[in-house]
Amino acid sequence: MSRPRYDLTGKVVLVTGGNGGIGAATGREVLGRGGRLVVADLDPETPRRAAALGDAALGCVADVRDRSSLDEVVARAVERFGRLDVVVANAGLLARAATLRNTPVADVEATLSVNVTGVVNTIGAGMEELVRHRGQVVLISSVFAYLNGMGTIPYAMSKAAVEQLGRGLRVELADHGVSVLTAYFSLVDTDMIRRGVDADDVVLELLSTLPAVMLERVTAASAAAAVADGLERRAVRVVHPRRWQPVSALRGLLGPVLDDRFATDRRILDVLARLDARPTTTDRTGHPSNADEMS
Repeated sequence: MSRPRYDLTGKVVLVTGGNGGIGAATGREVLGRGGRLVVADLDPETPRRAAALGDAALGCVADVRDRSSLDEVVARAVERFGRLDVVVANAGLLARAATLRNTPVADVEATLSVNVTGVVNTIGAGMEELVRHRGQVVLISSVFAYLNGMGTIPYAMSKAAVEQLGRGLRVELADHGVSVLTAYFSLVDTDMIRRGVDADDVVLELLSTLPAVMLERVTAASAAAAVADGLERRAVRVVHPRRWQPVSALRGLLGPVLDDRFATDRRILDVLARLDARPTTTDRTGHPSNADEMS
């Protein structure tokens, strides 16, 4: 049975990591469909940038690793707009490509802290408002939730965790009338991908060994439109581009086949050996030296 359309007009939508890429595009999409926007981001310029979008936007500086800062964002959203209807847990981190053997512990911890704990914090901060208004949660996962994560295992682990979070929340919140939408994207043309993939010759070489269908890129605007369309349908899943839907549906069969192929492909193994051997660094704060906030 189809659900009534969820009209975004007047709805208040919180987007974490909302200053660029998918986050900024989602914010523009929300405003374009008549919604009101709350942007939470680490950038100190967030309030000014949101103000430039008009009276329907509010910008707050927040760190998703800090639950209290997100509680403050929600409080400010309610103070400004009177409610909160949708939470988009978009903020994420992609550390420099490396084999797990060659990945600093700090990189693993930072990735899981932002991409998993940060998502849980975001949802937790908005939970009571979502229940009160029978709202929606949006989780940004990835095709890496079910593809082999070689060369970026912590990131793939985090996106698989987000998928499981979405499955569990969907059932736990069903009786409260709260919908949970999990979005699966392939490579999205954002600064994070340009810095973490395009600027790394070894990563590009690794990608060149994969089937061309796995390399198709989508724009941040198309990803944002897919999210907004999913919200209006109260969908459970969005897979973008759609050609990944059969891969997702058949993952139990395709996964082992692809893993077997990758484990015996000399080109892939040679590139991974190069990742295994190159030096890695971590800055003095303990954070990955070239990790990027996903937005």
